[in-house]
Amino acid sequence: MSDDPLLAVRDLETHYPITKGWLRREVGRVRAVDGISFDLARGETLGLVGESGSGKTTAAHSILGIETPTGGEIRFDGTPIEERSGESLRAFRRRVQLVVQDPNDALNPRMPVGEAVAEPLTVHGFDDAERRRAIAEDLLERVGLSAADHGRYPHEFSGGEKQRISIARALIVNPDLIVADEPTSALDARVRADVLDLLADIRREFDVAVLFISHDLDVVRRFCDRVAVMYLGEIVERGPTDAVFRDPDHPYTQVLRSSVPSLDPTDRRLGRPLTETVPEPSDPPSGCRFHPRCPAVISPDSIDLPRETWRSVAAFRFTVQTGELPPAVAPGRDADGSISADTVRETFDLPDAVSDDTLDETIDRAAAAIADGNVEQAGTILEAGVPTPCESTTPEAVSRGDGRSVQCLRFDPSVDADQIADDGSRLGDD
Repeated sequence: MSDDPLLAVRDLETHYPITKGWLRREVGRVRAVDGISFDLARGETLGLVGESGSGKTTAAHSILGIETPTGGEIRFDGTPIEERSGESLRAFRRRVQLVVQDPNDALNPRMPVGEAVAEPLTVHGFDDAERRRAIAEDLLERVGLSAADHGRYPHEFSGGEKQRISIARALIVNPDLIVADEPTSALDARVRADVLDLLADIRREFDVAVLFISHDLDVVRRFCDRVAVMYLGEIVERGPTDAVFRDPDHPYTQVLRSSVPSLDPTDRRLGRPLTETVPEPSDPPSGCRFHPRCPAVISPDSIDLPRETWRSVAAFRFTVQTGELPPAVAPGRDADGSISADTVRETFDLPDAVSDDTLDETIDRAAAAIADGNVEQAGTILEAGVPTPCESTTPEAVSRGDGRSVQCLRFDPSVDADQIADDGSRLGDD
């Protein structure tokens, strides 16, 4: 068996033009997938995980050819996909199968499930009807159903059973790779566990690789050998699943992980992001794309503050820039339509004064602008007066050993990491 990866993705981009006017002039691009790279070995499971809008499903669809990439290269079994045609392309479509989130999308309600399972055989030229039926019945049994279910219709099955049928349909052409796009997200917890166990059994029995797309870290942790964490079109952290989830390096991974319950009192978690607003992929932030939400955003050399104060100042800046202010300081909150600058400071847990005089003046001016109802002006003031290297420098992927890497300035060799705490503040500022 070759040591080369079954699937090799290099600098994959999938952008969508934003057009304007009857001439459809391009005025921008939605950068759904923006330069990701990864390998998937034969028989391996890799989880692509991230929030909605991270680009994980678009990446999967680009690999399958459902979406057309705008850059990069995808190699399957050593051959670039774009070079495949004729029999080579048909072989690729047979060897790579998709399991979708909603099995109803894969099953024709007017077709018996046995015929639906066997349909890919017909598509790929397998003409022996009796043999097709035998294979379909065998697979129905392997996924935990019965051969007698062959003639029943999709509406007669539960959601979990229909997902089992969808998996049988994907297996019938003996693929080398299954792309599973949120295959358990529509199922309840008990059924989800059963389907995961089924996928694990199938992977071992058929030695099939699985690219597993999910927003659920707990599911990925249970099922995948390795994980790649996506945010706004980029992979920000990757590595063996157990290692990444036991001690994640990237603040975004830590934020995702904070939603998964843990009984370990030593868990290192940063908790909630600074803001809940996810930027648009048509206008991603400069530098590290997570920095407007990052609870570990790095303070600049020019600002010398205690850690918690810096985090409050950073949260103040980025929340104001989203324009989604808390109700207590939203314009028109009071009966007379006004609020005070002191109320603004109190709402954002800012002290009455900070030790940095220039920064304190910036906060005063921004708070006064908010009190006057000029949120946009406040955002401009804070953008200029509360800088961070995370917005001016794009982090490169840094190897962490043991197959792990992270894309975060806190681990960049060019940054004085000894002066940066886990939360992004400068050490010695307590």
